[in-house]
Amino acid sequence: MEPGAPGGAAPSSDAGTAGRTPQDPSDPSPPTKSTPMAEPWRVPGVGNRLHQLIPETSRQVLAVYGDGEDSPDSTIVLYEKDEDDAWKKAGRWRGHNGREGWTVDHHEGDLRTPVGVFTLSDAGGVLDDPGTLLPYDQGKSYEVPKAWGEAHRHDFDYVIAVDYNRVRGTPPNDPTRPNGDEKGGGIWLHLDHGDGTSACVTLPEAGMEYLLRTLDPDQYPVVVMGNREVLKA
Repeated sequence: MEPGAPGGAAPSSDAGTAGRTPQDPSDPSPPTKSTPMAEPWRVPGVGNRLHQLIPETSRQVLAVYGDGEDSPDSTIVLYEKDEDDAWKKAGRWRGHNGREGWTVDHHEGDLRTPVGVFTLSDAGGVLDDPGTLLPYDQGKSYEVPKAWGEAHRHDFDYVIAVDYNRVRGTPPNDPTRPNGDEKGGGIWLHLDHGDGTSACVTLPEAGMEYLLRTLDPDQYPVVVMGNREVLKA
């Protein structure tokens, strides 16, 4: 939630998959079969520079593929390792990132989302815990200011903290920024409202619910995020 991080969403009407086609990018259900990857050990679209930052212990990777360096639009894909240590797609959604796109040197107020690999450790929101294994902090403190308007009312119904310039093991809205306020912070995964954010990454409500019920601390989940060109470098 970087302060004023409108990037959440009015909730979608259905958290399931009824009525959706298999090609629907908001469909959170795992695919039945896919074409085998040439390098199944590699997260698709992620080059050596970032891939080597993914912990060996991680068996869940959320990849955020930004459409362009200056674009607020992105595709979010959850990958999980199977019994052969191959990455398999477990969910895919369209969403948004910073209004001005992406940066490798994020600063407060630049309206860009930081590129990198970050752990996912803590969750919370306005609504009750939907059944997540992550530590979950529920309360009215996540309600958005009324000045943001009705379009953003549900932004923080569910949030997952991206461990960028924050203290792991604390609620997502803990304001502590170990690397200083100028480096920004409060960067979350949260509900999408249809356009860019101050720095957060957003998904439809069904996607957030799916992630909350699927991400497992014992699998050491991380997010790998950036625009497609920088991700594959």
